[in-house]
Amino acid sequence: MQPALEQTSEMRREPERELGSVDESASRMQTVSRTESGTVISVEADKDPAANLFPPPLPQPRICMWKYLDIHSMHRLEKTANVEEMREVLAELLGLSCPEKSPREAITLDLFSHALIFCRQQGFSPEQTSTACALLQDLHKACIATPLGNVEECYRYFTSVLFCHGVRRPPFSINLFKEEQLLALADYVVNTYFRHFKLYKYVFTPQVRLDLSLTYMGLLPPKLCPEGETEKEVEEVAEQAVTPEEEELETVAESQQEPSQVSFLRAYIKTQLNKEVQQLQQLVEERLKASEERLSSKLTTLERPFQLPPSKGKNKTK
Repeated sequence: MQPALEQTSEMRREPERELGSVDESASRMQTVSRTESGTVISVEADKDPAANLFPPPLPQPRICMWKYLDIHSMHRLEKTANVEEMREVLAELLGLSCPEKSPREAITLDLFSHALIFCRQQGFSPEQTSTACALLQDLHKACIATPLGNVEECYRYFTSVLFCHGVRRPPFSINLFKEEQLLALADYVVNTYFRHFKLYKYVFTPQVRLDLSLTYMGLLPPKLCPEGETEKEVEEVAEQAVTPEEEELETVAESQQEPSQVSFLRAYIKTQLNKEVQQLQQLVEERLKASEERLSSKLTTLERPFQLPPSKGKNKTK
């Protein structure tokens, strides 16, 4: 009787195991399908050309001490005796292979070498020097993230990251710099980087061009010539490929369009386009002038020497 009971119990367990294996395989299939759909969606998002038309959002300001240059890198930089040796070590740490041949790498090396010289002149500690270089690196990444103008957003991001290292409020900010050091670092970045903001963007970002194509109602669209073929060859191929029905439609369209109407339409379109272009130019000039005035006002306020409020005298006359 006991072996019979054991056989029946084993027979009951086998379908349960099979059901468990089926559930596991189904869950695996679901996870695989989810991951595959996720990869497909990500690939389609990467291939979408309209995704890069708008500037990407700037990252959240955070503490950036030892972010790019750790303590060992700072010790190597401190051991350098002259500027040339410092530039060689800095190029190795930043991963710049040949700054002599690449203008972008040469500009990057000049940017950070001058920043290190400034930090040495100010007597910054290794922690402060590493933080200043990381702040400049994050600002540079925010600048070259888009070819569109984002100077105001980058300035707000720079000031927010700068204050993350001037106020003791862990874990969001620390008091790494004193007030005088913060002002000196802000003046240096404004006078060196923000004054050449457009030049950095011109060198490190691709040029944006606008290709405008117009289609007129009632007119045939212009035919573009493929590469390696002349206009005559294209016209001959087009004439051979035209069917009788298309010829009838073309004759009807040509009979309906009179030369006076076409010329009047073209003249009207040209005048309207000229008006719109003039309005756009005027609007762009006004916005550029307003942004330059705001930036110049900010620069002038930052260039003013910081004056501490007068301290009240402790000794009072009786």
